[in-house]
Amino acid sequence: MNITDIRLRKLPTEGKLKAIVSVTFNDEIVIHDIKIIEGSDSLFLAMPSRKLPNGEFRDIAHPINAEARKELEDAIFAEYYQVKEKLNSEALEDSEEIENDNSNEEHA
Repeated sequence: MNITDIRLRKLPTEGKLKAIVSVTFNDEIVIHDIKIIEGSDSLFLAMPSRKLPNGEFRDIAHPINAEARKELEDAIFAEYYQVKEKLNSEALEDSEEIENDNSNEEHA
């Protein structure tokens, strides 16, 4: 299956949860609520899951082999870093505009 769309739906600014992601395959099926979580050494994916009566969590959907997991992780993390970079550059531009506006007001 080909990944045809990746959408980051939430990008919290605090905590270990970094994003909630939806991934579409072949423009035909979507998996929602994949989470990007900050681990002790790096980011990792948590697949959508449900809590069982015994308190354990079981994945609702997940890759069935290491190759599929790597392909999914690579695609999601690439999109995450691209969106994060864009948001950071927009924030930097906004802060530079504010600094320029303040500087112009001081000289007026």
